[in-house]
Amino acid sequence: MSSELAPRPSSAAPAVADGDNRYKAVQTKLDALGRALDDAGLGLEELVRSIAKNRKRAEDAARDVANAELDPKFVELTSNVGVALGGAGVQVKKLHETAQETADLTYETKRTHSKLYGALDDIRSNRRERTPKPGFFND
Repeated sequence: MSSELAPRPSSAAPAVADGDNRYKAVQTKLDALGRALDDAGLGLEELVRSIAKNRKRAEDAARDVANAELDPKFVELTSNVGVALGGAGVQVKKLHETAQETADLTYETKRTHSKLYGALDDIRSNRRERTPKPGFFND
């Protein structure tokens, strides 16, 4: 049983956690996180399909081994591979659903952040005069 999956190049972190909390930096980080989660979701969908295909192959092989009247332990071992792949497929599907939900929440957070702070950023960005840093008036 082989897999056509190949590792994809990726960075360890889709968005640098550098403490830069300016409006545009936060928007960029949220966008990068959402795209990374979308990419992960595509990879997980592909993995679910591959696992299902390999599970079917294991089940077919177990049937062929049984029909060839080989030692029953080989039938059982081959069948166990199919069962294990079925369980792995269920868990990968759950992981895919979680990644998709997190991506959706990330995009919702980006929209909310834009709604709350976008106009303020436009005002601050288009002033000729410098404005105080956030938190300046808090003691």
